[in-house]
Amino acid sequence: MSNAGRKEDLRVRTKQFAAAIIELFVNLDRRRDEVRVIGNQMLRSGTSVAAQYREASRARSPEEFISKIDSCTQEADETQLWLELLTETCSVSPLRTDAVLKETNELISIFVTMSKRTKANKITITAR
Repeated sequence: MSNAGRKEDLRVRTKQFAAAIIELFVNLDRRRDEVRVIGNQMLRSGTSVAAQYREASRARSPEEFISKIDSCTQEADETQLWLELLTETCSVSPLRTDAVLKETNELISIFVTMSKRTKANKITITAR
């Protein structure tokens, strides 16, 4: 698959992730203060992953790309925390969070790999 195809696939995947976060949020019992607060945090960070990736895909330099991809990683990691807290401390069923949590872990792995490869390629190009 071409680089452009992979980029588009990840744009779609991060958008689908944001949609899954929204769906989870909408179905939370937000009458409970702790669920409402943590749910709002999850909504913010989870949807930010897609926005940050779109910014990364339009980066003008390797440095800007690395910065944006690292922001994707940070937002996904924060989302992972909120998902864990929802299940561990707010009694939200893991049946409702496991699929999103799995996708969060996969996206973190992808973003970390992208950042490392870009840094390595940048070093290789600079060393020439």
